[in-house]
Amino acid sequence: MTPETSETTQAPEGHAPSHRADGRRFRWNKVPEITVYFWVIKVLCTTVGETAADLLNEKLGMGLTGVSLLMSALLVAVLVAQFRTRAYRPGVYWLAVALISVVGTLISDNLTDNLGVPLETSTIVFAIGLAVVFAAWYRTERTLSIHHVDTRRRETFYWLAVLFTFALGTAAGDLVAERLDLGYWISAGLFALAIAAVAVAHFALGLNAVWTFWIAYILTRPLGASMGDYLSQPTADGGLGLGTVVTSVLFLAVILGLVIFLAVTRRDVIEQDRITPQVAR
Repeated sequence: MTPETSETTQAPEGHAPSHRADGRRFRWNKVPEITVYFWVIKVLCTTVGETAADLLNEKLGMGLTGVSLLMSALLVAVLVAQFRTRAYRPGVYWLAVALISVVGTLISDNLTDNLGVPLETSTIVFAIGLAVVFAAWYRTERTLSIHHVDTRRRETFYWLAVLFTFALGTAAGDLVAERLDLGYWISAGLFALAIAAVAVAHFALGLNAVWTFWIAYILTRPLGASMGDYLSQPTADGGLGLGTVVTSVLFLAVILGLVIFLAVTRRDVIEQDRITPQVAR
């Protein structure tokens, strides 16, 4: 057992302390329960990632590289705050996800637009990177469960996986859209059907919950991007022509409302007495 798993923590404000059978306190999970609210906010964050990346690149005039550096610095600052929290905090957590969505999009766009890396190559590279993160995570912790993101090491693996899923989802989504040229709504429908198939595989066929979660997590990225492009792009290109400013503000407002709701109601807090603790090795 490592020092990281042997120390105890005080229960955060608003949480009653829970104890294991050996008398030590549980560590509080740092990520939310998977509810319908989780998936709604996740898709909205991916939409904002697509539209905000375009907005910042167009309006700030900093170019992809400049915007990427700025957003990466903001992401690092928010992740530092996230790591310093003792338990899941909706505001900090979802701000980190929104920023990772933007940064993941920018990473893929930089590789494609600035460095000329083919989408096929970047998709394969991000897929391999994600597989390496999962392999290292499982080899070290013997679990990929998000119900046990309760040490710094596990949280590090979690956020690395999230970053790679956004980058992979961006590259793979752009690749599908470019190759098939189906249009925004048809592309969105295609990815929605893929997510539905994953849900059926889990609930009806018993496919492993951890893998179905991460597959769906990847697929929500191109789904949200297709929705964002449809709303923001000009009508001549098949969109509604709302623009990146209106689309980004609209989705950010909905995200903010849902996050405030969750912070007040605690509907997505994983109660430690409902899960079995796992010890890192």
